Amino acid sequence: MKRLLTAAAAAIISGLFTLQPVSAQDSDWQDVLDEAKGQTVYFHAWGGEPRINAYIQWAAREVENLYGVRVVHVKVSDTASVVSQVLAEKSVGKTSGGGVDLVWINGENFAAMKTNELLAEPGWAQSLPNWTYVDTENKPTVLVDFTVPTDGQESPWGMAKLVFMFDTARLDTPPASLDALLAYAKSNPGRFSYPQPPNFYGTTFLKQALLNTIADTSVLSAPVDPDQFEAQTAPLFNFLDELHPHLWRQGQAFPKNAAHMRQLLADSEMDIAFSFNPGDASGAIVNGELPPTVRTFVFDDGTVGNTHFVAIPFNSSAQEGAQVFANHLLSPMAQMRKQDPKIWGDPTVLNVADLPANEKALFDTQDLGPATLTPEKLGPALPEPHPSWVTALEQTWATRYGAGGE
Repeated sequence: MKRLLTAAAAAIISGLFTLQPVSAQDSDWQDVLDEAKGQTVYFHAWGGEPRINAYIQWAAREVENLYGVRVVHVKVSDTASVVSQVLAEKSVGKTSGGGVDLVWINGENFAAMKTNELLAEPGWAQSLPNWTYVDTENKPTVLVDFTVPTDGQESPWGMAKLVFMFDTARLDTPPASLDALLAYAKSNPGRFSYPQPPNFYGTTFLKQALLNTIADTSVLSAPVDPDQFEAQTAPLFNFLDELHPHLWRQGQAFPKNAAHMRQLLADSEMDIAFSFNPGDASGAIVNGELPPTVRTFVFDDGTVGNTHFVAIPFNSSAQEGAQVFANHLLSPMAQMRKQDPKIWGDPTVLNVADLPANEKALFDTQDLGPATLTPEKLGPALPEPHPSWVTALEQTWATRYGAGGE
């Protein structure tokens, strides 16, 4: 660890632990630290990306050196298999000594664990000392996972958010709203498009358009009401009816995916593409996939985003060690390192603007790459609709516009 940290950074880390107020909560946390020392945490997390695996290994070394907690990365290809493992343990009465101590999770897998009462007691996440830095105001998805309240049963780890890309060599001022995007498409036919749903990126664009057009966004937090769906989505499909004739290839064909959109942007066939990773454009510039003049933007009212988390199963054999690791993943140092596009490029869940000066400086001086927006400029993250809306939107889109993908 000492080889990885500069003296200044180590001093900042030391400062983080002196910032916590002296209280009964501190005493409780000290009890957690005492119980955690010597524990081994089996962290079940997707293992398909070398740079993410390397980051987890770094964090594991940090926690072992700082707290005497050993973390073993159990690489998985599908988080649903972890849910099944914990469910199987519960079904045979294994209420302690489980094989999973911490799991990287969000969305339907979290909902399944919560519904089946497979998670540790509510509230542990908010009791972590570094929870105080989490941006619960501007990033509401740190508290609600695909419309399901987290209730402190999972701790936020990173953010995903829709960002649009444009080439400054061809476009001076990108559209700042969905209406402005429609106006741009009408004035510049064939210069924008989106992948055909149910491609993930195409469905994400539908969700963004839905959030910007529906009269009452509160209905999106509940399952679809079939009797109301047509009326509620009429503004969305009116928007798409207007947009499609002006899309790339007049909406008769669609880009395959995000990579195809980047290619069309690089080849000057489109002026605007988009991604769900704010660091994608910077990475594409570095590897020569996009020209260095490409930048990103978001709508003024925000873009759809979500959060990914870590959660502790109810029968974890190292619950204190899992809390210590989760707390470390929330620390400004760990979050800053994870946001570095050269390491991972995953946006922080913290409120950078409100961090103490020393910790804020870690982020302010970070090079996010030429096309990555700062956390402040990423704007509000609009919450994901209830999963039932996705199915209903995709089916309606296919019925209305069904066309072969390009």
